Amino acid sequence: MKLGELFTFKNGRAFKKEEWSEDGLPIIRIQNLNNANAAFNFFSGQYSDDILVKSGDLLFSWSGTVGSSFGSHIWSREPGLLNQHIFRITLRDTVEKSYAYYALKYITEAIEEAVSGAVGLVHITKEKLIEFTIPVPPLLEQQRIVGILDEAFEGVATAKANAEKNLQNARALFESHLQSVFTQRGKGWLRTTIGDQLMLQRGFDITKHAQNEGGVPVVSSGGIKSFHDKAMVKAPGVVIGRKGTLGKVFYLDIDFWPHDTTLWVKEFKGNEPRFVYYFFFGLDVKQMDSGTANPALNRNQVHPIEIDWPPIPQQKAFVATLDALSEETQRLESIYQQKLTALEALKKSLLHQAFTGAL
Repeated sequence: MKLGELFTFKNGRAFKKEEWSEDGLPIIRIQNLNNANAAFNFFSGQYSDDILVKSGDLLFSWSGTVGSSFGSHIWSREPGLLNQHIFRITLRDTVEKSYAYYALKYITEAIEEAVSGAVGLVHITKEKLIEFTIPVPPLLEQQRIVGILDEAFEGVATAKANAEKNLQNARALFESHLQSVFTQRGKGWLRTTIGDQLMLQRGFDITKHAQNEGGVPVVSSGGIKSFHDKAMVKAPGVVIGRKGTLGKVFYLDIDFWPHDTTLWVKEFKGNEPRFVYYFFFGLDVKQMDSGTANPALNRNQVHPIEIDWPPIPQQKAFVATLDALSEETQRLESIYQQKLTALEALKKSLLHQAFTGAL
């Protein structure tokens, strides 16, 4: 049956920023549906009862980013107010709420193919949405399907949580070992400054329009975003985000162009480049933000920092250990990411079976 024959859709209100308050009822936005940790805005003024959302209400976000924003949700938190871009769904007696929730999840990909709007910010109109169809078996069959899906999805959620925890543990193990390298001063270490051990230089400005086709990576504060036919720096190199993505570190083993939004190591002064990379990887530079409206990192803030610095033989030994640990961490991350991908595929497969009569 068509969704328009099964449901009624109530859109939320477009709350203006100047209407937000420090208390009152939380405004339920798309980010609050997709992320339990997302902060709320609040509203303490007058509102219509038809935008009040209670625990157990079925919601559908109809705007945002394909693959992440669209979809059905059963609200399970404190009462709140429905923001624009979300429908609250009222069901006819012939459809059980949990069945409708899963059915809408099943057709979400098809709905996303019918979206309108600019790339990155799209929506589905109510007129299009009500034309989509879902199978509607008798209530007892709906309840049977929901029981199977609830149990299966609970198992998938547990497996996903375990995989994500293992992924975090793998990263934490590497970061812990990295920190131990620079907190346990050994024999022959020097008390020095960053500027005494290496020299940082601001990168070179270049627009996308000015870049020619080539194989030279242009490294911005967020990483390699484009390529050019001319290199400004010989490899190996270490690049640090100085504006935008502050403090992110990149190691280059081919000649490159460091963008103006970065700092790069102009002089290693005999130190191991890869050790320098790991040093900056473990250094918290966000606290050195220049304090302007747009966060930025200045080399004059970095050079005077006092540090303990190991001799070259120990640098090489550290690099060998950290490289091996980094490789193992990446291997584990790949395994866990594959597990997460497989679990998402399993959820889609279960939904497909449920709504094609194969469950």
